[in-house]
Amino acid sequence: MISSTRTVDAHQHFWRLDRGDYGWLTPQLAPIYRDYLPEHLAPQLASAGVGTTVLVQAAPTVEETRFLLELAHQHSFIAGVVGWVDFESADVADTIAKLAEDPQLLGLRPMIQDIPDPDWMLDTGLAPAFEAMLDHGLVFDALVLPQHLSALLELTARYPDLSMVLDHGAKPPLAGGDLTAWTQGVAALARETPNSACTSGSTTGTTYMPLAPSVMSRSVTPRRAAAYGESVCGSGGSMGSDDKWARPHLS
Repeated sequence: MISSTRTVDAHQHFWRLDRGDYGWLTPQLAPIYRDYLPEHLAPQLASAGVGTTVLVQAAPTVEETRFLLELAHQHSFIAGVVGWVDFESADVADTIAKLAEDPQLLGLRPMIQDIPDPDWMLDTGLAPAFEAMLDHGLVFDALVLPQHLSALLELTARYPDLSMVLDHGAKPPLAGGDLTAWTQGVAALARETPNSACTSGSTTGTTYMPLAPSVMSRSVTPRRAAAYGESVCGSGGSMGSDDKWARPHLS
């Protein structure tokens, strides 16, 4: 368990371009199209007073998850890793069991936002993956968009003991401006899923980033906090948040 006095960055990434498994990371994303590794983050953590981070997958490969686990063993500021497995694989339960032998594995994150079917997570064929997560005490990181929130609510009802983190607050549609459906969906999750928490960083993927800070402070942050409460809504992205909000896999 992490000390309640320590500041935690609840969601951060590392990548090394020559690994070749970051299909989304292209030269068009020039500001981040470079290696980003612990030696690059450590000075920022020190200057911000952040003592611990949760390292989250950024590629849909088990190989990247193993790479992140290696980094976690090499750098003490990494509290643990949220990795990836193929939920549709016939041997997914065995894969999860093997990875879970490493105590640094805290959770798993399928990249649902990139899957065309908004109800993919409800496929009963994925049951072995979710059941294996429960068996090994892993947290489900939900990388979803607003259109996935109703399915996510149904999934949490199906697995009420599964701890869940709502990544990036389900990425509210900042550029479009209409937050009604997102607000209702997040409020329902917060109300009906006691084992869930959310992370911020909701501007990730926003098409018009200059608007994001003002929209966040005026519209998104108050609505997210009203739904989940400040005690279960943490920050990610090297900025940190006191871990009193109790991200499930840090408790």
